[in-house]
Amino acid sequence: MSQQKKPSSSRGQSLFSVVGSVFASMFGVQSTKKHQEDFRQGNISTYLAVGAVATILFVLTVWGIVKLVVSAVQPS
Repeated sequence: MSQQKKPSSSRGQSLFSVVGSVFASMFGVQSTKKHQEDFRQGNISTYLAVGAVATILFVLTVWGIVKLVVSAVQPS
């Protein structure tokens, strides 16, 4: 039996690709083709880590904007 080489695309996804998939899914614009590719090639721990970091960054950004607006509205 001879071993067949796997195509380079089945080795996994790059971090950039995972980040793009996470942000696309956060906004609900992930294509079906990309979604299926993520499930075939992706590693769940990578998606969880990137998703957690993205969520924390989103929350901190909203918190910072609210704090900035509230401080600008309050009288000194």
